[in-house]
Amino acid sequence: MSPFSLERTPLLAPAEAWRRLTDWPRHADVVPLTGIEVLTAPPTREGTRFVARSGIGPVAVDDIMEVTVWRPPVGDEPGLCRLEKRGRVVLGWAEIEVRPGPGGRSRVVWREELRIRFLPRLFDGVVNRTARLMFGRAANQLLRKA
Repeated sequence: MSPFSLERTPLLAPAEAWRRLTDWPRHADVVPLTGIEVLTAPPTREGTRFVARSGIGPVAVDDIMEVTVWRPPVGDEPGLCRLEKRGRVVLGWAEIEVRPGPGGRSRVVWREELRIRFLPRLFDGVVNRTARLMFGRAANQLLRKA
């Protein structure tokens, strides 16, 4: 599947946008039928691992992720977090970039490539559109909530 990206310009300082987007347990508050468990001790850094379990009961899928790049924004320098998906079913990567934007806002770019093992490529378009919608809504809600 080809990567997709989303851009947002919230009325938040870069450090606050970063904090909201990289507070992994908060993602469970905005992604339906999903729980998050951080598998490593805080604080988040390269090597941090967490799992997003989505579904109901026995029909659930684990999306195991590892932080491979962790550079929070500092001053005018952009922040970048890269996650590698390490699960048996959900594969790919995600990047969250946060930089200063216009008028005191932040500029957020969320890039993701999501693959579902065993799912024929015929479904790539559906997976891409669904993921784009789901992660777009999640980003909107995370950036709105305090």
